Amino acid sequence: LCYIVLSFMYKDKEEVVLWMNTVGPYHNRQETYKYFSLPFCAGSKKTISHYHETLGEALQGVELEFSGLDIKFKDEVMQTTYCEIDLDKAKRDAFVYAIKNHYWYQMYIDDLPIWGIVGEADENGEDHYLWTYKKLEIGFNGNRIVDVNLTSEGKVRLIPNTRIGMSYSVKWKRSDVKFEDRFDKYLDPSFFQHRIHWFSIFNSFMMVIFLVGLVSMILMRTLRKDYARYSKEEEMDDMDRDLGDEYGWKQVHGDVFRPSSHPLIFSSLIGSGCQIFSVSLIVIIVAMVEDLYTERGSMLSTAIFVYAATSPVNGYFGGSLYAKQGGRRWIKQMFIGAFMIPAMVCGTAFFINFIAIYYHASRAIPFGTMVAVCCICFFVILPLNLVGTILGRNLSGQPNFPCRVNAVPRPIPEKKWFMEPAVIVCLGGILPFGSIFIEMYVLHLHVFLDYRCGCGFPGLRSCSYVSCFFLWCFRMYGLFQTSFYFGYMAVFSTALGIMCGAVGYMGTSAFVRKIYTNVKID
Repeated sequence: LCYIVLSFMYKDKEEVVLWMNTVGPYHNRQETYKYFSLPFCAGSKKTISHYHETLGEALQGVELEFSGLDIKFKDEVMQTTYCEIDLDKAKRDAFVYAIKNHYWYQMYIDDLPIWGIVGEADENGEDHYLWTYKKLEIGFNGNRIVDVNLTSEGKVRLIPNTRIGMSYSVKWKRSDVKFEDRFDKYLDPSFFQHRIHWFSIFNSFMMVIFLVGLVSMILMRTLRKDYARYSKEEEMDDMDRDLGDEYGWKQVHGDVFRPSSHPLIFSSLIGSGCQIFSVSLIVIIVAMVEDLYTERGSMLSTAIFVYAATSPVNGYFGGSLYAKQGGRRWIKQMFIGAFMIPAMVCGTAFFINFIAIYYHASRAIPFGTMVAVCCICFFVILPLNLVGTILGRNLSGQPNFPCRVNAVPRPIPEKKWFMEPAVIVCLGGILPFGSIFIEMYVLHLHVFLDYRCGCGFPGLRSCSYVSCFFLWCFRMYGLFQTSFYFGYMAVFSTALGIMCGAVGYMGTSAFVRKIYTNVKID
């Protein structure tokens, strides 16, 4: 019997399914295992299998298994023993290990999550106790479930070669909570004890305003002064103008639009960055309009769909830039641009997947899901990227620069120490990273501690930041959690750097093109 988990309207006495999801250590939130990987016992009802609803649910390691408990809508159940555990030494050791590592588990009723603790130890850490009684209180409004609460009771000491009875009870109560508002309590700051970070939001906003204002003021003053000088030159006759030397940014007009030394890689990075920016913007807007948090894996599924749908953006900007820079191997550029980000993400995910398989963790991605992701890359992303590349080369692939490029590159004068690349790498991202520093701190806390759910330099700094955060703020341990954290944070930092670099390049390119268009070049 196959059952698709849906939130729907119930009739009196209709079956309500309690799904057991995963269990794992509290301080390693991404290290999760199947609930019945611990020697728990299930109820006597017939097993119901569960299909993964979405690609995101499968990628996030959701492993729903039927609890076997007999629960019916509005039908109260007094404390009832549903199974017994024959506690031999091996099972006791498994429970003791779970209790020492603060294992907790997650369940679902009508898509509403519930959390519970496996057990606890005494003050001396010598005796260990298992919670054996699940006390469920379910709120309903009309014929829909709107609230679920779990209370763990029945603390039993773990003694080898004994039988432990597992029991449950169900109490139904009317609730005034509307069905569409039933997830609001999970966003309540008091529920997860989050601190309101309005100050950090205001700080980030003011930092951005300050940076934009400061840079704009400096540029405007410099441009006004230069434009005034260049306008005086235009009033001179040709003899005086020829005798004078060019100065300022006008003297590099023959080199400023010179193609990069590696146009294929550069154009692929710019195209990928533009696509990441488009995906981020669209997903944020969709998340603001739709309640993506109410469905498991919906945020990840939306991001994958949007990324595939915006592949023409990658091809258009990468292909047009490559054509402007005189590139001829456009098919190779298209392949590199199309698979740069998917290869990075999939490579990291598959590496972590091998570790998850070794640990028998629920985060192990099924083979069918990996095949589905590869099919999306080859049969959706690649063709759409090809369409974007063709459009970009034909519509905006001509090098329409406002001034010609000299055949011989101008000698680069010796730079001062603070203009060296190593110094720029260290200092260039301080202010941009400072504008997102506090929000990154809150993001790390939310994602890893509470629940699961030039311009490119900020990406490099964020990579250093997550390393420091791991060492001094987290209590994670083990190869799997460490690999998971650093693997996906490396992907995040790289993607952030590519996106910021692409946005910065597009902005500076438009700015440079504008200022050289307004100046007469001989």
